[in-house]
Amino acid sequence: MHDQPKFVPQRGTSFFADGRSARPQVENTVARGQLHADTYFYTGMVDGKEGNALPFPVTTELIARGQERYNVYCTPCHSRVGNGAGMIVQRGYRPAGNFHTARMEAMPLGHFFDVMTNGYGAMPDYSAQLTPADRWAVVAYIKALQLSQNAKPSDVAVGAKVEPLGKISTDEGFPEGFAEDWGLPSTAVYGTPNNQDNGIPGQGASTTSATPKPATRPAPAAAPAVAAQQ
Repeated sequence: MHDQPKFVPQRGTSFFADGRSARPQVENTVARGQLHADTYFYTGMVDGKEGNALPFPVTTELIARGQERYNVYCTPCHSRVGNGAGMIVQRGYRPAGNFHTARMEAMPLGHFFDVMTNGYGAMPDYSAQLTPADRWAVVAYIKALQLSQNAKPSDVAVGAKVEPLGKISTDEGFPEGFAEDWGLPSTAVYGTPNNQDNGIPGQGASTTSATPKPATRPAPAAAPAVAAQQ
């Protein structure tokens, strides 16, 4: 058994005419599960540009899945309301992207998918933690979260009761001031020469003294759906 007629990896051989023991793959071979024929689903790109549609219809279940995955992987940096003041940012990590700036609200859906897939600035990629389907679910939830944090009186159903968030938090037993603006500590630095974001990633030219947009409450699982790709 010690001396077997086998090929040792990366060792040459006289058995094949080209002298290689490791054989080239058959042309156009695709590994099982890696066909990725729907390029938009796996990249979020259309002709090299970020697309602005979801690859499947939006459902309540999809939003709920996106909320669950977002709360697991995104809230440590971006916070439950997406204002970039998550717990590790409050403890000194680089300020994260604030989804409620005009720049981020205008970003196409494919941008968020691409960032989760490949990383952006100080943010690493999350392709190992989130499947493509889950990344799209998180994208849908981010858009619903943006809507929930920028709701207008006209968005409220006729006859619905509306109360200030401060009163709601007090009624639910939270301390006074719990619902006020979230600030960042002096330890949360950008690490750039001018201590500003400089466009990476997405809070504009903010500094550590800047206060993120006031937080309301996270979007519910049944938040309004964004448009799906036709």
